[in-house]
Amino acid sequence: MARKPPAEGITEPNMTPLIDVSLVLVVILLVATPMALQSGIAVSRAGEAGANAAPARSERIEIAVRTGDRIELNGRPVSLATLGAALQPLIAASATRQVVITCEDDVPHGTFVMVLDEARRQGAVGLGIAGGER
Repeated sequence: MARKPPAEGITEPNMTPLIDVSLVLVVILLVATPMALQSGIAVSRAGEAGANAAPARSERIEIAVRTGDRIELNGRPVSLATLGAALQPLIAASATRQVVITCEDDVPHGTFVMVLDEARRQGAVGLGIAGGER
């Protein structure tokens, strides 16, 4: 009786399951990442009737972000550091507590978001974003 030679074992790992699992994880991360990075700022678009029925200028507070370090609050220049202190009494005295923010095109996104966050932190109820004049 002749002995059979031992069968050769699998010497290379099967890469197909590893690649399949990796691709599934990449797809899951691609889908989940935008949801994790969404801002807590809700934006709604004004309809035609809403755009014409805006509150009177004296009832709302206007912030214009001109550059990364130049901000105007109701036409008065303020710095980003003093925006909260200047904004708080205006919001407290406002009946509607609405803040409308305009922003120039070359302003860094982080500065714009910091202004939005500061307005909300000081008690703004309605935040509006107005397009710049062109």
